[in-house]
Amino acid sequence: MNERIIELEQVSPNEFFGPHNSNIELIKKSFPKLKIVARGNKLRIYGESVMLDEFEKKFNSLVNYFHRYNRLDDNSIERILSTEVQHKNSRDSDGVLVHGVSGRMIKAQSVNQRKMVDIMKTNDMMFAIGPAGTGKTYTAVALAVKALKEREVRRIILTRPAVESGENLGFLPGDLKEKLDPYMQPLYDALRDMIPYEKLESFIEKGTIQIAPLAFMRGRTLDSAFVILDEAQNTTHNQMKMFLTRMGKNAKFIITGDPGQIDLPRRQISGLKEALLALKGLKGVGFVHLDEKDVIRHKLVKQIINAYKNIETD
Repeated sequence: MNERIIELEQVSPNEFFGPHNSNIELIKKSFPKLKIVARGNKLRIYGESVMLDEFEKKFNSLVNYFHRYNRLDDNSIERILSTEVQHKNSRDSDGVLVHGVSGRMIKAQSVNQRKMVDIMKTNDMMFAIGPAGTGKTYTAVALAVKALKEREVRRIILTRPAVESGENLGFLPGDLKEKLDPYMQPLYDALRDMIPYEKLESFIEKGTIQIAPLAFMRGRTLDSAFVILDEAQNTTHNQMKMFLTRMGKNAKFIITGDPGQIDLPRRQISGLKEALLALKGLKGVGFVHLDEKDVIRHKLVKQIINAYKNIETD
């Protein structure tokens, strides 16, 4: 009798195995010729080699389904175990980037958001430029979560330059994390739409997902990571150069920003504006410019952007 050990990675055993191990019991019934023992995040399976191979293929399909939909129930288990193994990239055909909390389908919702998705298929670095509300950060986070779920990268790193828009972080109460968490809130909000709370907390605790100010990137080499630099208009020349040169092997970088909302001191040149000029035409780097047509917030936001555009051009 042969033995096979399968370890669940980036999956909560309690959620995957179901209440009172109901999911794993259903799986066992589908493979009566195998002995299956579940302990913690590991499965030990005993039986003939051919049956073990078949079990592992089906089990991987169940894990992929769970990664995609954040749930597993009797119907999905029976359907997956009774059909052929699905192709890994089958989700691309319906335009869904990730299935978020409660199975919510998260897609690119505008022409330029879809352009962001297409550019990241053929480039390792992308600049997504546009005003507030155009979904550039949200789409970038969705692409990062998608890459993590499909195991194209091992971790997600989200960062922002700690430049206050008229406020002083130093006067806020609490330690550094407590001061910075509100500033990083838009990144947390996007992640909470896409990853269940317990799993997200586990990812953050283990360092699979890291959210930190830009200064914390100094001296690091970011391998096998999907890295997003948000609010990049508030980087200096040195900060932007430092960030761009952190890129390691098998890494993906997205830089988002709004050149119209720079909070740097006067006469301080934005590192984002410099980078857009310096890297223009560089192979492997893509650029997307979003505008009011991409706004997915309240309909007034689009009108506000246009109103300010008229003032600034007068």
